Amino acid sequence: MKQWMKKGLAACLALVMCLSLAACGGKEDETPAEEPVNVRVAALKGPTAMGMVKMMSDSESAEADTAGNTYEFTLAASADEVSPKLMQGELDIACVPANLASVLYNRTDGGIVTLAVNTLGVLYIVENGNAVASMADLAGKTIVASGKGSTPEYALRYLLTENGIDPDTGVTIDWKSEHSECVASLASGAATIAMLPQPFVTVAQTQLPDLRVALDLTEEWDALDNGSALLTGVVVARADFVKEHPAAVSDFLEQYSASVDWVNANTADAAELIGGYDIVDAAVAEKALPYCNIVCVTGTEMMDMLSGYLSVLWEQDAESVGGGMPNDDFYYGA
Repeated sequence: MKQWMKKGLAACLALVMCLSLAACGGKEDETPAEEPVNVRVAALKGPTAMGMVKMMSDSESAEADTAGNTYEFTLAASADEVSPKLMQGELDIACVPANLASVLYNRTDGGIVTLAVNTLGVLYIVENGNAVASMADLAGKTIVASGKGSTPEYALRYLLTENGIDPDTGVTIDWKSEHSECVASLASGAATIAMLPQPFVTVAQTQLPDLRVALDLTEEWDALDNGSALLTGVVVARADFVKEHPAAVSDFLEQYSASVDWVNANTADAAELIGGYDIVDAAVAEKALPYCNIVCVTGTEMMDMLSGYLSVLWEQDAESVGGGMPNDDFYYGA
């Protein structure tokens, strides 16, 4: 009898311990799900927005992603419209020129994080004529351009300097507020040479059939063999948003990457969406997409690519990256 009671007591104790361990294990495994959020995203009317159109379209039809997040997209004509809103907390994620990301990081004491490189080199020198066949040929010429204080200016100044031309005295750069103004100057005959990104090169060529691409600035950059690549745009986020909503950031990047892949693989359909969002005309978009170098590069590869590019700019002019190179916390997931 005593032996039976001992065995019974031992079995009961074992059962209690198993139940206790199971309960504890359950508590350890339970991770509170992140509440769905409304993600406020801004992109510029150009390649950055073009790569995002599938995500924008899917968001409208589904109203929320698989995690329940919703998206509020804003398309802007210039980075000047985006930067203040990002710093003031009115935006969560934004596509901005590559060097501006570093500038904003420094201005906000590390309050900006780069999520991805989204556009490689898309800058070109176009000419309504035949006077320019090399960077050296730009000496003494007037170039209309947009993007002062961001990637286009610093890329042009660097390339001119490396090719023996003083960007302040050896050439005249007529800065416009938007790329469309440069196209208008070419169309009116007020200018014959311009620095333009895609898809605005294609926009200009539809109006001026004789306009030719004189120089591909990505090729000119690569020819210098400086250990870096010419970048145009990146996706950034407020550091506070990344910290508070890590799952939403992860979901955004997953969808954005899928959107970029779809746009690059479905040119005609993507062009229709691009035209529908009034980024550029659908016919223009279809011609320009193969030359827009739209990507979604993340993690360590993004860090290596972007830090190399920023280093070149920093060595040329520290203010071009906000006065100093960003720390590692600038690079998300690296």
